[in-house]
Amino acid sequence: MKLHDLKSPEGSTHRKKIVGRGIGGKGGKTAGRGTKGQKARRQIPAGFEGGQLPLLQRIPKLKGFTNPFRVEYTPVNLDALVMLGISDINPDVLVQKGLARKKDLVKILGRGELKSSINVAAHGFSASAKAAIEAAGGTTTVLDKPFAVRPPASGNQHQNR
Repeated sequence: MKLHDLKSPEGSTHRKKIVGRGIGGKGGKTAGRGTKGQKARRQIPAGFEGGQLPLLQRIPKLKGFTNPFRVEYTPVNLDALVMLGISDINPDVLVQKGLARKKDLVKILGRGELKSSINVAAHGFSASAKAAIEAAGGTTTVLDKPFAVRPPASGNQHQNR
């Protein structure tokens, strides 16, 4: 048996009803569409809402989503720490010097060079920053985050965009 030998069983296919071809038989004149009105004339576009701005145009074009569990850090580079001229650095010192805001999570990044040893306490360190601080004879202390696992989501999945 080949594909061209396959046939539908007898009586399983029906001829499409042809309407609107005169009064000889059913489906003449108005062709089953009733009388007058928009639905009797031509096709109404899919999504047409009677002239009201359609739903697809009312909703904004959104690409992707905003992760409600993203943890934001305030970046501080090594060259900014060198400019401070302080050997013991923590988030409170950075807030006083204007490099971070209160309650911000601080991450130390590796741009710049260290000539002297410094002790840094922060919420995060890049690998290059940690290596540079320890190579200069300093210490790095990772502080605990103010939440257990992740910050709580606000709103619902439709608001977090």
